[in-house]
Amino acid sequence: MDAQQNHTDDLTRITFQEERLQFDTFTPETAWQLGMRLKAAVEALGKAVAIDIQLVNQPLFFFAMPGTTPDNVDWIRRKRNVVHRYHRSSYAIGLELKQTQTTLQDRPWLDVQDHAAAGGCFPVWLRGTGFIGTITISGLPQRQDHNIVVAVLCDWFGVPASELALTD
Repeated sequence: MDAQQNHTDDLTRITFQEERLQFDTFTPETAWQLGMRLKAAVEALGKAVAIDIQLVNQPLFFFAMPGTTPDNVDWIRRKRNVVHRYHRSSYAIGLELKQTQTTLQDRPWLDVQDHAAAGGCFPVWLRGTGFIGTITISGLPQRQDHNIVVAVLCDWFGVPASELALTD
C-alpha cells in the first residue's frame, strides 16, 4: 500500500474516530479524569508528555511530565490552534495537507509559529452542541500522540480500541 492510500485510510478512520468519540456532557471533572488517564497511559509506556485539556480558551487540565520541555508546551499551543481553526484532529489536518501536497504556509492567515498540523490534539465534541474544546498531548512521535489520546477516549466510552485504532 502506498503512502497516499495510507493517508486516505487514516483520514477515513480519523473521521470515524471524531464522529464516534463525542461526549454527552463535559465538565472540569471529566477533564481531570481524562487527564489522569492520559498520564497513566503514557507512564505505562515509560514515556513523558505534556497534557492539556481545554474548553475553548478555558484551561481545565495541564500536566508536564518530568522529561518534557517548554517546547512541548509550545507544540500543544500550536496543535490546539489548528484544531480550534478547523474543528478536526491536528493529525487529520496534517494528513490532508500531505495528501494535497500543501502546507499550513499555503493557507491564508495562518502563521506556522502559531499553528502546527502535527498529531496529538483531538477535538472535544459535545453531542447535539458541536465543538467545545481540545485534548492535546505532546512529546512522542505525532502518530503515537494521536493514538494515545484515541485509546484513552475509547476506554472512556467503552469502545474497543480495535474498532477505531489507526492501523500500522
